[in-house]
Amino acid sequence: MTSPDDVNTAPASAPAAPAKAPAKDPWDLPDVSGLVVGVLGGTGDQGRGLAYRLAKAGQKVVIGSRNAERARTAADELGFGVEGADNAECARRSDIVIVAVPWDGHAKTLQSLREELAGKLVVDCVNPLGFDKQGAYALKPEEGSAAQQAAALLPESRVTAAFHHLSAVLLSDPEIAEIDTDVMVLGEVRADTDLVQALAARIPGMRGVFAGRLRGAHQVESLVANLISVNRRYKAHAGLRVTDI
Repeated sequence: MTSPDDVNTAPASAPAAPAKAPAKDPWDLPDVSGLVVGVLGGTGDQGRGLAYRLAKAGQKVVIGSRNAERARTAADELGFGVEGADNAECARRSDIVIVAVPWDGHAKTLQSLREELAGKLVVDCVNPLGFDKQGAYALKPEEGSAAQQAAALLPESRVTAAFHHLSAVLLSDPEIAEIDTDVMVLGEVRADTDLVQALAARIPGMRGVFAGRLRGAHQVESLVANLISVNRRYKAHAGLRVTDI
């Protein structure tokens, strides 16, 4: 006979904790091949080179300029289906907008396009630099960096920073098949930086690397001054590679 003392009074075991989802592979990036990329400042050396490489890789590209006719002429010269428009139309027609304008026109350009850039993924690649007899040196905007200035001026846009360290000479040279470099990508939302990394990876030889939040953009922008010194000393078109990743 079983007595009351024989009843198992041990507490029931706690339910098993749910299995933790595996960490996302940082190199598992989205497909951006169907997105339209606009390049503000697309008639300048850096913007033109980026437009050329992206279009050659199969991306739909629209280059923008203050002068629509100048943009259309540059687009015709680039080929690969590139189209030209004034800056406002370029911004309206694009899913991702690369800002490649000169630093001295950066704030004014973005202020004028605030409405057109609302809701867009904006990629700022502007390097605030000064030059004197000793060479290039970094400038520090009041907001902290060009990218942070863009974020302050475009509160309804999703601002990231990337494409700072690319040689315009190499980008524009049709004899060069691959651009051997990494692209440092910064931003506040990982989904946005993933898109920019994927866009960089569209260009053969190039890799996008997540490099932190926008507050770190000043260091990335400033490094261009050092690369200019490297290039002058070694007669090169230096880029960057991040090791062990």
